[in-house]
Amino acid sequence: MKLNIRDKFNKKLPTDPRTDTARRQVIEACFSFVRPKIPSNPSLVHVSPDVIEAIGLDIACATSDEFLKIFSGAEVLPNTNPYAMCYGGHQFGNWAGQLGDGRAINLFEVELARKTWALQLKGAGETPYSRSADGLAVLRSSIREYLCSEAMHHLGIPTTRALSLMLSGDKVLRDMLYDGNPKYEKGAIVCRVAESFIRFGNFEIFTSRGDHKTLKKLVDFTIEHHFPHLGTPSKVTYLKFFREVAHRSLAMVVHWQRVGFVHGVMNTDNMSILGLTIDYGPYGWLEGYDQGWTPNTTDRTHKRYRFGTQPQIVLWNLLQLANALYPLIEEAEPLEEILMEYKNDFPKAYQDMMRQKLGLKTASEGDSGFIADLEAVLQVSETDMTIFFRHLANYKKDGSIPGIEVIQEAFYSPYEIQGKVQKQWEQWFLNYSNRLQQEALTDVQRKGGMNEVNPKYVLRNYMAQLAIDAADKEDYSLIDELFQLLKRPYDEQPQMEKWFAKRPDWARHKVGCSMLSCSS
Repeated sequence: MKLNIRDKFNKKLPTDPRTDTARRQVIEACFSFVRPKIPSNPSLVHVSPDVIEAIGLDIACATSDEFLKIFSGAEVLPNTNPYAMCYGGHQFGNWAGQLGDGRAINLFEVELARKTWALQLKGAGETPYSRSADGLAVLRSSIREYLCSEAMHHLGIPTTRALSLMLSGDKVLRDMLYDGNPKYEKGAIVCRVAESFIRFGNFEIFTSRGDHKTLKKLVDFTIEHHFPHLGTPSKVTYLKFFREVAHRSLAMVVHWQRVGFVHGVMNTDNMSILGLTIDYGPYGWLEGYDQGWTPNTTDRTHKRYRFGTQPQIVLWNLLQLANALYPLIEEAEPLEEILMEYKNDFPKAYQDMMRQKLGLKTASEGDSGFIADLEAVLQVSETDMTIFFRHLANYKKDGSIPGIEVIQEAFYSPYEIQGKVQKQWEQWFLNYSNRLQQEALTDVQRKGGMNEVNPKYVLRNYMAQLAIDAADKEDYSLIDELFQLLKRPYDEQPQMEKWFAKRPDWARHKVGCSMLSCSS
């Protein structure tokens, strides 16, 4: 197995002098050298051909014994030094101190076609940052991460990728519902891939400790290797760096809102410095359109990370990053200006995105109110977001077919669409028809554009749960079926029509299909 390995992070940055996994505060170091736990009986469940090719391997190598050993953690490639990163973070709005890669171990970095790929095993064992946990992962959460990271990529959303999904052959004890009833589950390992796994929290930890020397080393390294176009390190460059991170983060969250994705745990240690969607834990897609929905059981009381607040949480997280970078800049005003840019830019970016979803090419003065009216009526009666926008593309701007008929399949309770609710919908469609008259596009052209931004297929939680249930019985065919489906989320795929459907009633309150915990 030939890979063009070009490690940088673990060669150019300060390291923890200790090499054991004893839990401790790691000071003045960006990482600790660790070795993956050797699994008892690893086996390959699935592999992504696209990612294999991206890192310079042939799909045929996935069946090799060497591939199985390296990407399960059973062996370490010669001349490589796996490591776990040190970082901190704000969790649910509170500073949590040192966190770090508690169950993620970075194997090596690969360069190919002027791109860098860092490869990381999730669920590969203990590190100094594992706290009281075992550093392992279970099959159910690993399936969700593997499928979702690849699905997000094909939706056109910046994300970490997934190379492989493996069973470890070991049992892992987890209290899935946090109700004091832990059970043994199948252990699994995902190899995830990204240009870098550096997070906001990597910078926060050093500022929190007053370790500005290591902070500067890490920021300079990040700019040199991931933002080289910004120039050599200086206060001006640091501000350019922060501005670009803000822009990337804004673009990412606008995409989330476009497809109805809810991350569920937007702590600063889960925010990528590259603007990638990272750490697929208790995520979910909106079924019924609901600005107040969160998939995370831990967040159900305060709903900090609910769908409607995700853009504001990104801004809050950027404020924490600004605080972390402040010691290198020593001026608050330019950082505040960038935060204000985000605050001012988001409404326009959001409006532009919603216009695309509605098939509107030009901007109109009343669009903000028109979009707000839609968001309100979508929540009056439970309405499936994905199905609504996909069917809306079939609407004729002459109003020859009543709008309610066009989107009928999106309603979970069609009998509720009467009286006042029906009038709200009819008024909105009248306004929509009038608004479409301002557009030069034909109905066919508009539909084509709408179908490019409104996916037909997303990874609904019940779909992932079906794959998990089958995999528990050693049937991995559904994992592959969903993997193939989600590679073409905007295509009609008539043979896959069964997945273009509202959440079934049995999944409304089923564990794993509505709310999820962070236990994985």
